[in-house]
Amino acid sequence: MAILVIAEHDNLNLKASTLNTVAAARAIGGEVDVLVAGLDCQDVARAAAAVEGVARVRVADAAIYAHGLAENLAALAVSLAAGYSHILAPATTFGKNFLPRVAALLDVAQISDVVAVEAADTFVHPIYAGNVMATVQSSDPVKVISVRTTAFDAPSGTGAAILEPVAAGGDSGVSEFVSEALIKLDRPELANARVIVSGGRALGSAEQFHAVLDPLADRLGAAIGATRAAVDAGYAPNDYQVGQTGKVVAPELYLALGISGAIQHVAGMKDSKVIVAINKDEDAPIFQVADYGIVGDLFTIVPELMAELGQA
Repeated sequence: MAILVIAEHDNLNLKASTLNTVAAARAIGGEVDVLVAGLDCQDVARAAAAVEGVARVRVADAAIYAHGLAENLAALAVSLAAGYSHILAPATTFGKNFLPRVAALLDVAQISDVVAVEAADTFVHPIYAGNVMATVQSSDPVKVISVRTTAFDAPSGTGAAILEPVAAGGDSGVSEFVSEALIKLDRPELANARVIVSGGRALGSAEQFHAVLDPLADRLGAAIGATRAAVDAGYAPNDYQVGQTGKVVAPELYLALGISGAIQHVAGMKDSKVIVAINKDEDAPIFQVADYGIVGDLFTIVPELMAELGQA
């Protein structure tokens, strides 16, 4: 049994999500290969080869893979599928973009957001916004799986996998890369941050959202998150959204400010190691998942917290 993990990267650096996906592949058992498809991506391939548990890194270095277009990447994965019992990718924007196409082309059912491996053909994943964990068994000849990266710890050791070039396929011609806008972050990336300060609609406005959250995040070296309601209200950009339709995070510390605790939001942050909630409604659902809760006005409590942190 051999397993193929599709690497997420930016042609320069291997994303941490790939390491978590490799951990899931190792839990399944069998030999683990990693596919690195990109342009001038040799550094990424070498980084993948150094991941513990990886036997082989297959490298498709060609211009048609430079921007990870779903049609081209899916066609490449399908062309390699015959040698594998499982094909895995992280359940990030990257994986969600192309992996369903792989499953469709192989005529199999994708198993999404896997959080645990029971056996080589049996997996656990959340349904109903994370309220229920479903155990599913697949009889498909190739199991196509997206992995919830927060559920698997990245390998801590090192490896020495071999590098193997893979011939590039042809351009599908279905889509083309037009442009991209790169945002320089002054704070940690949300998906990988150790500390996240997150705000809800109770902040009242975009101005108050940033006036309250920005200084606290700067003091803690934290990323900033937001609920869908806050994003829809224009308080924060879409990239800040945490939840079922946003990013799934599991930092060491998650501060929820003015967040009621809607199911869809909790589904994206409930695996955080420590959750601290501040809300004036003592019956807010967020307190059911919080490790520490403060009932009160966040506009009073956060400045007091900042004062205490200033003395630390």
